[in-house]
Amino acid sequence: MFHFLRKHAFHHHHHGMGHGHGRGRGPKMFDAGALRYVVLQLIAEKPRHGYDIIKELEQRAGAGYTPSPGAIYPLLAMLLDMGHVVATPDGNKKLHTITPEGEAFLNENRAMVDALMGRMSAQNERGADELRGLMYELKLAVVGKARDSAATPERLQQIAAILRAAAADINQLK
Repeated sequence: MFHFLRKHAFHHHHHGMGHGHGRGRGPKMFDAGALRYVVLQLIAEKPRHGYDIIKELEQRAGAGYTPSPGAIYPLLAMLLDMGHVVATPDGNKKLHTITPEGEAFLNENRAMVDALMGRMSAQNERGADELRGLMYELKLAVVGKARDSAATPERLQQIAAILRAAAADINQLK
Protein backbone atom coordinates (compact mmCIF):
# COMPACT_ATOMS: atom_id res chain seq x y z
CA MET A 1 0.00 0.00 0.00
CA PHE A 2 2.77 2.42 0.94
CA HIS A 3 4.57 1.66 -2.33
CA PHE A 4 1.40 2.43 -4.29
CA LEU A 5 0.94 5.76 -2.49
CA ARG A 6 4.54 6.74 -3.04
CA LYS A 7 4.48 5.77 -6.68
CA HIS A 8 1.19 7.57 -7.24
CA ALA A 9 2.43 10.71 -5.48
CA PHE A 10 5.57 10.77 -7.57
CA HIS A 11 3.68 10.14 -10.76
CA HIS A 12 1.17 12.86 -10.01
CA HIS A 13 3.85 15.33 -8.92
CA HIS A 14 5.90 14.58 -12.00
CA HIS A 15 2.97 14.95 -14.35
CA GLY A 16 2.68 18.61 -13.46
CA MET A 17 6.34 19.10 -14.33
CA GLY A 18 7.64 19.28 -17.83
CA HIS A 19 4.76 21.43 -19.03
CA GLY A 20 6.08 24.78 -20.16
CA HIS A 21 9.64 23.44 -20.10
CA GLY A 22 9.95 23.25 -23.86
CA ARG A 23 10.48 26.96 -24.48
CA GLY A 24 11.66 27.34 -28.06
CA ARG A 25 12.89 23.77 -28.14
CA GLY A 26 10.74 22.52 -30.96
CA PRO A 27 7.69 20.27 -30.80
CA LYS A 28 6.73 18.49 -27.58
CA MET A 29 6.92 14.84 -28.43
CA PHE A 30 6.07 13.14 -25.13
CA ASP A 31 4.24 14.08 -21.99
CA ALA A 32 6.10 13.40 -18.75
CA GLY A 33 4.39 10.02 -18.30
CA ALA A 34 5.38 8.73 -21.74
CA LEU A 35 8.91 10.12 -21.45
CA ARG A 36 9.48 7.90 -18.40
CA TYR A 37 9.07 4.75 -20.53
CA VAL A 38 11.30 6.05 -23.32
CA VAL A 39 14.10 7.11 -20.96
CA LEU A 40 13.98 3.76 -19.13
CA GLN A 41 14.13 1.94 -22.49
CA LEU A 42 17.22 3.96 -23.50
CA ILE A 43 18.89 3.05 -20.19
CA ALA A 44 17.89 -0.61 -20.72
CA GLU A 45 19.76 -0.58 -24.05
CA LYS A 46 22.94 0.59 -22.31
CA PRO A 47 23.90 2.50 -19.15
CA ARG A 48 23.74 6.24 -19.83
CA HIS A 49 24.45 9.66 -18.32
CA GLY A 50 21.65 12.25 -18.28
CA TYR A 51 23.39 14.22 -21.03
CA ASP A 52 23.65 11.06 -23.19
CA ILE A 53 19.90 10.52 -22.78
CA ILE A 54 19.13 14.06 -23.98
CA LYS A 55 21.46 13.66 -26.99
CA GLU A 56 20.05 10.21 -27.86
CA LEU A 57 16.45 11.50 -27.69
CA GLU A 58 17.40 14.43 -29.95
CA GLN A 59 19.01 12.11 -32.46
CA ARG A 60 16.24 9.52 -32.50
CA ALA A 61 13.32 11.94 -32.54
CA GLY A 62 14.86 14.38 -35.01
CA ALA A 63 12.81 17.31 -36.30
CA GLY A 64 14.22 19.80 -33.82
CA TYR A 65 12.99 17.97 -30.70
CA THR A 66 15.19 18.69 -27.69
CA PRO A 67 14.09 17.38 -24.32
CA SER A 68 14.94 19.91 -21.64
CA PRO A 69 17.28 19.00 -18.78
CA GLY A 70 14.42 20.29 -16.59
CA ALA A 71 12.35 17.33 -17.78
CA ILE A 72 15.07 14.65 -17.90
CA TYR A 73 16.93 15.09 -14.59
CA PRO A 74 13.84 15.03 -12.31
CA LEU A 75 12.66 11.99 -14.26
CA LEU A 76 15.99 10.22 -13.61
CA ALA A 77 15.64 11.05 -9.90
CA MET A 78 12.14 9.57 -9.95
CA LEU A 79 13.37 6.37 -11.67
CA LEU A 80 16.06 6.10 -8.95
CA ASP A 81 13.46 6.57 -6.19
CA MET A 82 11.25 3.90 -7.76
CA GLY A 83 14.19 1.46 -7.89
CA HIS A 84 14.01 1.20 -11.70
CA VAL A 85 17.58 2.45 -12.16
CA VAL A 86 20.73 2.74 -10.08
CA ALA A 87 23.25 5.55 -10.51
CA THR A 88 26.99 5.13 -10.08
CA PRO A 89 29.41 8.06 -9.97
CA ASP A 90 31.40 8.39 -13.19
CA GLY A 91 33.72 11.37 -12.91
CA ASN A 92 31.46 14.34 -12.19
CA LYS A 93 28.47 12.61 -13.83
CA LYS A 94 26.22 9.74 -12.82
CA LEU A 95 25.92 6.62 -14.93
CA HIS A 96 22.35 5.22 -14.84
CA THR A 97 21.88 1.47 -15.18
CA ILE A 98 18.56 -0.39 -15.27
CA THR A 99 17.67 -2.69 -12.35
CA PRO A 100 15.75 -5.99 -12.50
CA GLU A 101 12.71 -4.01 -11.25
CA GLY A 102 13.17 -1.56 -14.12
CA GLU A 103 13.42 -4.44 -16.62
CA ALA A 104 10.23 -5.98 -15.18
CA PHE A 105 8.44 -2.61 -15.44
CA LEU A 106 9.49 -2.28 -19.12
CA ASN A 107 8.39 -5.85 -19.86
CA GLU A 108 5.00 -5.28 -18.20
CA ASN A 109 4.57 -2.19 -20.40
CA ARG A 110 6.28 -3.60 -23.51
CA ALA A 111 3.44 -2.76 -25.93
CA MET A 112 3.42 0.89 -24.85
CA VAL A 113 7.22 1.15 -24.80
CA ASP A 114 7.47 -0.30 -28.32
CA ALA A 115 4.71 2.02 -29.57
CA LEU A 116 6.47 5.08 -28.11
CA MET A 117 9.85 4.07 -29.55
CA GLY A 118 8.18 3.46 -32.92
CA ARG A 119 6.45 6.83 -32.80
CA MET A 120 9.77 8.54 -32.08
CA SER A 121 11.39 6.76 -35.03
CA ALA A 122 8.47 7.59 -37.37
CA GLN A 123 8.61 11.25 -36.30
CA ASN A 124 12.28 11.32 -37.27
CA GLU A 125 11.55 9.81 -40.70
CA ARG A 126 8.67 12.27 -41.31
CA GLY A 127 10.97 15.15 -40.41
CA ALA A 128 13.62 13.86 -42.82
CA ASP A 129 11.02 13.41 -45.60
CA GLU A 130 9.75 16.93 -45.05
CA LEU A 131 13.29 18.33 -45.26
CA ARG A 132 13.99 16.38 -48.44
CA GLY A 133 10.81 17.80 -49.98
CA LEU A 134 11.71 21.35 -48.96
CA MET A 135 15.26 20.98 -50.32
CA TYR A 136 13.80 19.85 -53.64
CA GLU A 137 11.42 22.87 -53.69
CA LEU A 138 14.39 25.13 -52.95
CA LYS A 139 16.40 23.59 -55.78
CA LEU A 140 13.52 24.13 -58.22
CA ALA A 141 13.15 27.76 -57.11
CA VAL A 142 16.90 28.46 -57.42
CA VAL A 143 17.24 26.77 -60.80
CA GLY A 144 14.03 28.35 -62.12
CA LYS A 145 14.98 31.91 -61.09
CA ALA A 146 18.62 31.54 -62.13
CA ARG A 147 17.82 30.23 -65.60
CA ASP A 148 14.71 32.09 -66.71
CA SER A 149 14.86 34.81 -69.38
CA ALA A 150 14.85 37.62 -66.78
CA ALA A 151 17.90 36.22 -64.91
CA THR A 152 20.52 38.97 -64.53
CA PRO A 153 23.91 38.93 -62.80
CA GLU A 154 22.27 40.97 -60.00
CA ARG A 155 19.55 38.35 -59.54
CA LEU A 156 22.18 35.57 -59.40
CA GLN A 157 24.02 37.53 -56.70
CA GLN A 158 20.74 37.97 -54.76
CA ILE A 159 20.03 34.23 -54.95
CA ALA A 160 23.59 33.46 -53.82
CA ALA A 161 23.21 35.89 -50.88
CA ILE A 162 19.90 34.27 -49.82
CA LEU A 163 21.44 30.78 -49.98
CA ARG A 164 24.52 31.89 -47.99
CA ALA A 165 22.27 33.53 -45.36
CA ALA A 166 20.10 30.38 -45.11
CA ALA A 167 23.19 28.16 -44.72
CA ALA A 168 24.57 30.50 -42.03
CA ASP A 169 21.23 30.47 -40.17
CA ILE A 170 21.07 26.65 -40.28
CA ASN A 171 24.66 26.38 -39.04
CA GLN A 172 23.78 28.66 -36.09
CA LEU A 173 21.08 26.26 -34.84
CA LYS A 174 21.79 24.70 -31.43
